Amino acid sequence: MKNNSILSKIILLPCSKLYGAATFMRNKFFDWHILKEVEFDIPVIAVGNLAVGGTGKTPHVEYIVDKMRRNRKVAVLSRGYKRETHGFVMAGRNSMPRDIGDESYQIYRKFGGEVIVAVCEDRVHGIRELLRTNPSIEMIVLDDAFQHRYVKPTVSIVITEYSRPVYEDAMLPYGRLREPARGLNRANMVIVGKCPDTLKPADYRAEINHYNVMPWQYLFFSHINYQPLAPVFDDVATSVPYLDWLNEGDSVLAIAGIGNPRPFIKHIKSYQAKVKVDIYPDHHQYTKKDIDHILARYKQLKGWQRIIITTEKDAVRLAANPYYPHELRAVTFYLPVKVEFEYPVQQPTFEEAIEKVIREKMRSRQQ
Repeated sequence: MKNNSILSKIILLPCSKLYGAATFMRNKFFDWHILKEVEFDIPVIAVGNLAVGGTGKTPHVEYIVDKMRRNRKVAVLSRGYKRETHGFVMAGRNSMPRDIGDESYQIYRKFGGEVIVAVCEDRVHGIRELLRTNPSIEMIVLDDAFQHRYVKPTVSIVITEYSRPVYEDAMLPYGRLREPARGLNRANMVIVGKCPDTLKPADYRAEINHYNVMPWQYLFFSHINYQPLAPVFDDVATSVPYLDWLNEGDSVLAIAGIGNPRPFIKHIKSYQAKVKVDIYPDHHQYTKKDIDHILARYKQLKGWQRIIITTEKDAVRLAANPYYPHELRAVTFYLPVKVEFEYPVQQPTFEEAIEKVIREKMRSRQQ
């Protein structure tokens, strides 16, 4: 095992150095205005991360959208990762995950017609199309757009993960970083997400010292708050169990196809029921073979109450899957998540900080 680790380091570390140099030069081209950034007249909030997958970006985007939509007409634009379409696509009542991507579909389904959702690989073109077709839009939230520098955001937000901090990580392919940790300096706000509920003041101070953000930056801490189970299939009349109802005589099949399933699995295993786990790659598209495997695994469960629990992101893919058997629909639930912010030091709230940055940016443009 040690030899494999050494061999991996010998092969992958030089590749990481080259990748880091390439991203460094790309960012410099933007800094030197060789590559052009486009700025828009309305506030644009870019949300992203430095590491690939698993930082809890989507719940944070939903939090921002939920807060900002109360005073503005908000639109969300992403590239629609792993969708089967191309170009600019607006979400609508007939949209499916394959049309706009699972994360965009999740956001659209959660907010319905109150928030406009669209996807486009070219974010500049996507914003222009949104504004052309919906002139009433007052704010755009760009999902997974920190590295997409062709748009100059009004507010730039980067999310990192408490258990996998960027200051201990390395560049792809040896590590998980898309760009060096110093890329945090471009952000107006840094969020340390998925923090344990048990952090003490000394733990927060240590994290604050590790990140050592610039005086003009904000550092926030958030944790995941799990909500009551919800049925994946709304058309199935069933009683919704709560995890704390499960006992030693019950069984759960936990299904996860997300970037970092460990917190999800850990939370389910904290209850008394017997838990079996099926892990799939992030953004996994479930095939008929996968569904047959899930059905077989479910039939092996023992106990009075036998249910399937999946993640919110997986739920949208399973709900739209034509192979999912009718006999499992009434026993399949997902675990909704929300983020909550902690404020270990005196500072503006997350929403107040966003509004403050927007006001300052808009004021500077007018001068």
